[in-house]
Amino acid sequence: MLGILNDNQIEDVLKRGIIGRIGCYSDGVTYVVPVTYVYDGEYLYGHTTEGMKITMMRNNPEVCFEVDEMQNMSNWQSVIAWGNFEEVTDAEAKHKAMQKLIERVMPLMTSETAQPTHGLTMHAKDTGYKQTVVYRIKVNKKTGRFEKR
Repeated sequence: MLGILNDNQIEDVLKRGIIGRIGCYSDGVTYVVPVTYVYDGEYLYGHTTEGMKITMMRNNPEVCFEVDEMQNMSNWQSVIAWGNFEEVTDAEAKHKAMQKLIERVMPLMTSETAQPTHGLTMHAKDTGYKQTVVYRIKVNKKTGRFEKR
């Protein structure tokens, strides 16, 4: 059976997810990229370094976000959300956002070599240290679908 998720189910899928996909568009180019995120019921939070995704979202802050849960081809849920990219620049707000991300990701770290980003810098081989860009997406529209057999 195919169906539509209700508002509570949509919220649950967004809150359970950890990897979603941001779709952005700028200068005639569409770009979809997977990201690690945390959702607090109002905003999707993420972090990255300077690159194509950040450049595009700065140019056009209207983005689309997708997350799904899939047990198999006949049992899945998918949520699509639309919203606006906002760069988090205040030091305290950045710290709080990073804490939310770390708290969400840490329980899923199973490798001894896997390390979350602590603090607000990330190492990049070719350029030394780069400043982390912390961002959030203010969600203003959501829809969800499912299939269950």
